Amino acid sequence: MKLQQSFEVEAPVERVWEALIDVKRVAPCLPGAAIEEVDDHGVYHGTFQVKLGPTTASYRGTLEMQSVDEAARNVTMKAHGSDKRGQGSANATMASRLTQQDSVTRVDVETDFTITGRLARFGRGGMIQDVSNRLLREFASCLQSSIVAEPAVGPVGEPQAADAGAAATEPAAERPSAPPPDARPIKGISLFFGALMDRIRRLFRRR
Repeated sequence: MKLQQSFEVEAPVERVWEALIDVKRVAPCLPGAAIEEVDDHGVYHGTFQVKLGPTTASYRGTLEMQSVDEAARNVTMKAHGSDKRGQGSANATMASRLTQQDSVTRVDVETDFTITGRLARFGRGGMIQDVSNRLLREFASCLQSSIVAEPAVGPVGEPQAADAGAAATEPAAERPSAPPPDARPIKGISLFFGALMDRIRRLFRRR
């Protein structure tokens, strides 16, 4: 199955690119995901959990960068996961392309994936599309918060002049603090009903 999705982040493309290819940094933005280690070949090993009603589907898998083109701002990642109980698997290839549009960065993502086992039920009736769209919105929001929380740096690793000057003149007690990224796992059942409500709203808008 293939999905074509996109989202926007209010930040320069350079900063979004740096965050997106930093797997350890963005992993907490994917609900239920955790990176445990990186092997000598640059392959990330970790876990992914989705709660479906009274049961929890737990996957152990890998993620690797197949291609990284910084000049074109294109990155392709390949992921594989197997249910810890041997009740299914998931494979996905995700190709992302970043483009700058004024002060906003647009990220277009094309995902080619296969799912077997308990999560395969979401593939019926297009529900996997709705669940994925909702999950991507959560990811984009978390990525935005993560980028805002870290000050931009100059070529020598120092805060940019404008930011440094503002920080020097503004009392510490009055400086607004950026919200931390929400890395709490989201229950699969919540995603399901959230996606279902999105479908119902679209249905009423058509009418």
